Amino acid sequence: MATDLDRQTPDAIAARLSGSPEERAALIREGAEAGLAEAQAVYGQMLLDGEGVARDPPAALRWFMKAAAQHHLMALNMVGRCYELGWGTTPDQEKAADCYRVAAERGLDWAMYNCATSLALGHGVRENKAAALEWLHAAAARGSGLARAKAINFVGSFHEDGWATPRDLRAASRCYAKAAEGGDFRGCFNHARMLGTDGDVAAALPWLERAASLGNAPFVAKAEAWLAASDVVAFRTDGVAALLKGARG
Repeated sequence: MATDLDRQTPDAIAARLSGSPEERAALIREGAEAGLAEAQAVYGQMLLDGEGVARDPPAALRWFMKAAAQHHLMALNMVGRCYELGWGTTPDQEKAADCYRVAAERGLDWAMYNCATSLALGHGVRENKAAALEWLHAAAARGSGLARAKAINFVGSFHEDGWATPRDLRAASRCYAKAAEGGDFRGCFNHARMLGTDGDVAAALPWLERAASLGNAPFVAKAEAWLAASDVVAFRTDGVAALLKGARG
């Protein structure tokens, strides 16, 4: 059955996509209402973020569920995020973990990372750090972009803390460096932390700036507290200054 969207020319669609946030949201909604899974997933994210439309987490979850019912893996992952964080629904860690597991088993790198996090922390499932590490390795090997970088950073934490693998600070350092280069703000901070501990504070400072520029306010506050209490004297002075410089942008 033809829809109004089908009758629009490619140029007309491109013009609407390049218009205001409201115009883009209206176009994506047309696609969502026409049953396009990708549009449903994107419109759900717009509703979650308040991008071009009033923020509405319950409606976002409904659209994510519609797309997930059509086997859209990122939408299924976002259903999990909604359950995990209580976006538009009552928090339910078990349902979140189930969503992550199914999407991870079907190959989504972000779901692999989230599934690993659930297993590592025992959120919604029995804690199983060995299984978590397997999912992190899978996300690092098969994933791309930020999902891959975050997985590599988490693998670094496993090496540093000796979770489900022998403690290996060199392996942790290598992971943190890769995660930092991949744009993960926690990876940037961990890379800086290891550099400073090894005596190279000068090399660490740009990574602290980058960590703050990429991270959120709660992360920056925790990072500042850690630096202020660090055994590395230069972290308590130059490190905090670099972090705050990055936070100010």
